[in-house]
Amino acid sequence: MAPSADSPAAANGSKIDFTSFSNMINGKISTASKTTHAINPATKKPNWEVPVSTPQDVDEAVAAARTAFKSWSKTTISERKAALEGWAAEIEKNVADFAKLLVIEQGKPYQWAMFEADITTKQIRNMAELEVPVEIVEDGDSRQIITRYTPLGVVVGIVPWNYPMSLACGKISPAVLTGNTIIIKPSPFTPYTAIKVVELAQQFFPPGVVQVLTGDDSLGPLLTLHAGVDKITFTGSTATGKKIMESASKTLKRVTLELGGNDPAIVCKSVDIATVAPAIATLAFMNSGQICLALKRIYIHSSIYPAFRDAMVAYTKTLKVGEGFEEGVFLGPVQNKMQYDRVQGFFDDVEKNGMTVAVGGKVPDSEGYFINPTIIDNPAEESRIVVEEPFGPILPILPWTEEEDVIERANNSKMGLGASVWSSDLEEAARIAKQLEAGSVWVNAHMELAPTAAFAGHKQSGIGAEHGVAGLKAYCNVQVLYLKK
Repeated sequence: MAPSADSPAAANGSKIDFTSFSNMINGKISTASKTTHAINPATKKPNWEVPVSTPQDVDEAVAAARTAFKSWSKTTISERKAALEGWAAEIEKNVADFAKLLVIEQGKPYQWAMFEADITTKQIRNMAELEVPVEIVEDGDSRQIITRYTPLGVVVGIVPWNYPMSLACGKISPAVLTGNTIIIKPSPFTPYTAIKVVELAQQFFPPGVVQVLTGDDSLGPLLTLHAGVDKITFTGSTATGKKIMESASKTLKRVTLELGGNDPAIVCKSVDIATVAPAIATLAFMNSGQICLALKRIYIHSSIYPAFRDAMVAYTKTLKVGEGFEEGVFLGPVQNKMQYDRVQGFFDDVEKNGMTVAVGGKVPDSEGYFINPTIIDNPAEESRIVVEEPFGPILPILPWTEEEDVIERANNSKMGLGASVWSSDLEEAARIAKQLEAGSVWVNAHMELAPTAAFAGHKQSGIGAEHGVAGLKAYCNVQVLYLKK
């Protein structure tokens, strides 16, 4: 792909070359005889070429990671934090260029790309403030018992295409902070920002500590089956997570799986409709609905259902869809053809079953994978749009009357990632929230994660936890020392 006026390389004289993308193995740029490229989802035109990694590349990266682990695991926590701080500062110098690259590779509007690039540096710094404590579980006259957490070894981080920059760094940071080494495998749909953050990391970490490999569909199994890998951290679909878990079981690798969600919001009759309805729509349609934690089922109290629906529809009509560099765009394209076709399948099902479309609807093919934000008015509880996660800008809204019934409906899902309750009566909201089967539950908010709090899914939304001390422990072995006095 030739640089355009909007591409990072054309924007300023950055010392980072945002037009050349390679693997990083053992601190050195590594090419391959075969290359591939991703597609700009707003134009369907090819982006830059990236290497298709070979089994030899995988073996070399794993060997380099294992060698680097021997010394990196012995560094002090202060040394690791300093490296993370330096890396964050270097990324921060280039946030505008990273944001432009995100628009081109992921499709999100520039304002949201800037948000992702900026939040990436913040999450690295937040991680650098944490550490895993040594726990004294017994301290008697004759002995002391200490629980400590030691690094696992070589980690593979498999990164999805919806937040390719922040999620890559969100896997690198806890891995290296706990003394591990890591190989990042970005999505083949969005490899570019991950390559560049790893490239910058070479200035602050010894060779082999942070590496990146790109490739086709064969690369994932090469990494998950490799005997030299000790842990897989994966963010993505539940179906792929199951395959990774099966693959990792061959060598009993540790796994952390952050998987899909079908997050419900329960809207009570006491809410301020003018404030809450736009907030709910925003939290459903951000990133074109391509967020695991986005709201995906909205249960609205029947006494306010018509007014709340109309307010959501009116706000949704104001949301501009378009290419990410256009002024005022809120929704960019769906990221890739595979996902676009999947979301269009939900529209086909809506049409086939005669469901009521409150706003939006199917859109004709265009130069990009654009879909208008769509609200489906009171579909059947067993319909596909309610039961499955679309991962796109189409949202069902449904009425409720009895509290016990809506809690049962909200919990009637194989997923359990997030949920929220919206009410002016905080006692009512807390009572409902405590009965919801999800790893993160909010009152009068959604997706407001905290770096010190664990992030984990219930049911088929994941295994293990990320963020906070619980997330750090997931990168460690547990060791108990029995020390005589």
